[in-house]
Amino acid sequence: MKLINVLWSLFKDSFDLITHGRTRYKIWMASLTALMLIGTYAYYFQIEHGLSVTGMTDGVVWGLYISNFTFFVGIAAAAVMLVLPTYILHDYDFAKAVIIGEGMAIAALIMSMTFVVVDMGGPANLWHMIPFIGNLNFPESMLSWDMIALLGYLMINISIPAYILTCKYQGKEPKKSVYIPGVFLSVFWAVGIHLVTAFLYQGLMARPFWNNALLGPRFLISAFTAGPALMIIALGIIRKVTDYHIKDVTLVKISLLVTGMAAINMIMLVSELFKEFYFVTHHSISAQYLFFGLGEYNALVPWIWTGISMNIIATLILITKKLHNRLLYPACALLFVGIWIEKGFGLIVPGFIPGQYGKIVEYSPSIIEIAITIAVWALGAFVFTLLTRVAIHIELGKLRYKPSHLEKEVE
Repeated sequence: MKLINVLWSLFKDSFDLITHGRTRYKIWMASLTALMLIGTYAYYFQIEHGLSVTGMTDGVVWGLYISNFTFFVGIAAAAVMLVLPTYILHDYDFAKAVIIGEGMAIAALIMSMTFVVVDMGGPANLWHMIPFIGNLNFPESMLSWDMIALLGYLMINISIPAYILTCKYQGKEPKKSVYIPGVFLSVFWAVGIHLVTAFLYQGLMARPFWNNALLGPRFLISAFTAGPALMIIALGIIRKVTDYHIKDVTLVKISLLVTGMAAINMIMLVSELFKEFYFVTHHSISAQYLFFGLGEYNALVPWIWTGISMNIIATLILITKKLHNRLLYPACALLFVGIWIEKGFGLIVPGFIPGQYGKIVEYSPSIIEIAITIAVWALGAFVFTLLTRVAIHIELGKLRYKPSHLEKEVE
């Protein structure tokens, strides 16, 4: 009974907190809500008219939605880069960033799964994957593995912070024996969700652009670069607009992780380019299209070279000490956008070019796709803001459980 009272009190206090705030908080949330409403209308239009309103075709069946799905699975997995040093290596300089990282992981997972839903055309098209109603095709289907991995990781990332924050809400110290096993599980699961996503592409034999042994490791390295880079930006904003104190040493250590991962990411890129172009075969056509174009077909060339240039510039800034200290936030922003381009358009679309019969059909997202994508990004920012706001107030002791007189007498 007491637990129910605590949870109900936490819900009421949290609801009161997230529905009140300063003017800038209200403007921020109202802006995100407006973007989500516009995207909802676009999604309704897509359901009414089908996926023909998107830029996807029979030739290129995955586009902006799946590009973002792939990218945000990596952002979700990147939370392990904060969990690992804090709870397993006992480096508590990361401690204050962990709860923020978990909130980002939850938001990224919700975004990833939402992108899959909109790519399917509508939620009703997923009914056949519901256990006991449809056929999940487990373990034969890699998609079933991916669904289980994402849902499992979402449950882990919800349950552990929920337990820790509920304890702190009551003024109690969380028991390590309760949450540490889940922490260990989350470390392995985080690696698993991105490897399974890579296997989805690697397992498609007719798409040689994805038949690359480096695809899984490259997914992980790029995720462990872009995720912490976004975390640095988020932590910088949080410590500027809230009373939640993030030490400089925390940002320094996370930036060192980003620097190392960014350098490894560039090494892997060079390795892939060597493999594709040192001995050019018919399997190199997709890479040729991506990096140099095929005759008049060159829509992605400016995109990929922009993304690679951003990654190179950001990596050079981070490995140069003077520039690292002065331009940390711009470098992280460049890395985030650069990897989004490289891991999105630069990975998904070229895999379909040329098509099965050698025909080249270029892809360009429609305004409907762009509106829905922006709405899903807004949804992620909305969820992250709510989770972070509640977590910070509990961590600072501003949100505490007030037991009733009867509970006090029982105690």
